[in-house]
Amino acid sequence: MATFPSVISTVALSKEEHAFFVQLGNRIAQLRKEQDITQVQLAELLGVSQQTITAYEVGRRRIQVSALPVIARALHVSIEELIGNDARRNSKRGPASRLQQQLDQISQLPRAQQKFVSQMLDTVLQQASR
Repeated sequence: MATFPSVISTVALSKEEHAFFVQLGNRIAQLRKEQDITQVQLAELLGVSQQTITAYEVGRRRIQVSALPVIARALHVSIEELIGNDARRNSKRGPASRLQQQLDQISQLPRAQQKFVSQMLDTVLQQASR
């Protein structure tokens, strides 16, 4: 288990930095919920308190760069995806494929509906592999 000190820097954040940390916190909360990981579970993985995770998620506290790989692994995403810069999506030119458009739409559904779609896909893929 990695342990990250919760030292708060006294340097004020610019508006852009504050917006980045708020967006990053929102992204962490979204991914954590999609993975059915509680704040307590994520806090245990990082060696911090649940209150620290709450502060990260609402953008009240900076997240140390050294914590990003651990958070990304815990949430099963790349660091680029975690910070909202998914290089795989940005690497293609032209319009997104129909499948990518559908995946983007599915990612916007409520978690229960996402699970339902995932179960349907699992069933279809299992039948196709027989």
